Order: sequence, then C-alpha cells, then structure tokens
Amino acid sequence: MIFVDMGAWFATVVPSDSDYPVAFNWLSQNVEPLITTNYVIDETLTLLRMRRENQREIALENAFFSGALVTIYYVTGADIQQAWQVFCRFSDKDWSYTDCTSKVVMEKLHVTQAFAFDHHFRQFGSVQVVP
Repeated sequence: MIFVDMGAWFATVVPSDSDYPVAFNWLSQNVEPLITTNYVIDETLTLLRMRRENQREIALENAFFSGALVTIYYVTGADIQQAWQVFCRFSDKDWSYTDCTSKVVMEKLHVTQAFAFDHHFRQFGSVQVVP
C-alpha cells in the first residue's frame, strides 16, 4: 500500500504543475493500492478551489469518494492526539499538522512508501518516497 500526499494528488490533475508529467505517468502505471487521509483530501480539494481549479476539484472529489481511486483513512481522535505530540516533538521541522497526521497514520498502518513531492516525507526517516 502506498500513501498519497496532497502535492502528488494536485500534480496528477493540474497539467501546469511542474511535477505533472512525472506524477501523471507514475499514477497511470501504478498497480499498488493507494491510501490517503481525509486530512490530505481536505488540503487537496481546498488548494484546487483556491487556485480556481473548480472542475478539476469536482472531478477529483468524485474520484476520491467513489472508492475506486483510493482507500480513505479517516483520522481518529487518538490519531489527532498522537499527531499533536509529533507536531510538538518535531518543532524544529516545518511539518504541517497534516504532515504529522500522515506520519502517525503511516506508522499505525505500517505503510512505508509515499507518493509525494513534499520533502517532509523524506525527513520522516522511515518512508520511501516514490516516484
């Protein structure tokens, strides 16, 4: 299973993004199951809306919630507490709170690969970033 971060989702649907060719090609060839969180989905859809990519936002939203594209992990109360601890413990990093929830969820589910363009995933130490 491969965890997918916001930047990767964004890059797969916005052709003007500099990572689009790599992201689109990687996703179209990937055969491994994908997982993301409701927090990552929130970030992705919000960014698309703020960038006035409304049609792409709606299409991706439909893909997310159809269940065919990705498994959505819904962050729990316990995950939120753990993410807060990570957020505080790694205050020397510029990880977002969502990055911290992603780290917690990946560790909880023993996911060791992430489809991401965010260098923070490399800082986690236990994650292999693809592509």
